[in-house]
Amino acid sequence: MQGSTKQTGKWKRFFYSELMLGLSDARQIAYIGVTTALCIAVNFFEFKLADTQFSFTVLSSILAGMLLGPVFGPVAVFLGDAIGFLANSGGFVYMPWVGLSVAAMALIAGLVMKLPFHFKGSCYVKLALICVLSLLVCSVGINTTGFYFYYTSVGFSSKALGYLNDYFGGANMYWTYALVRLVFMGQLLNSAVNYALLFAVVPVLKAIKPLKLKIE
Repeated sequence: MQGSTKQTGKWKRFFYSELMLGLSDARQIAYIGVTTALCIAVNFFEFKLADTQFSFTVLSSILAGMLLGPVFGPVAVFLGDAIGFLANSGGFVYMPWVGLSVAAMALIAGLVMKLPFHFKGSCYVKLALICVLSLLVCSVGINTTGFYFYYTSVGFSSKALGYLNDYFGGANMYWTYALVRLVFMGQLLNSAVNYALLFAVVPVLKAIKPLKLKIE
């Protein structure tokens, strides 16, 4: 029985963040609710510059995973994205892979935070790892793939077709579309801005003791 309790405690410590460990169910729900509300608010702060659509969902999703852990973080982010879309859809169709992508960012951030890195500067190694994995797994692997299959079924937008024709002679294979979306349509730039903000914000959050953001 004692061994089983210890094992349960180990798994709980792995899946829960330092902030969520030891909290009552009510307080955990409260933290999830607040984080969800912040993710909803972020959905309203999107703006366009030329062909690039800027938002801060990458930053908010990663921070949610870091603060709430790999279980509660993705839940809060997915709910925030879904409710935020319903409140601010702009007439567009809901695309579930977008919610899956940002939830996966929170999952990656929460899991990377658990890596036993304790050397000087490991904080920045973890942040860099979160950035690389979230870009490859979420922005490319989930989001771009979802949009690619969606647009191959309903037809690419005139803007995307224009880029494909101008730079690649109209070929619309997956990697061509991924390159167009990430580079020419500004998704890579948007991610880079979010990652730069992440490196700037985390040291500030570390200094806020109640958040218990333990990262070397």
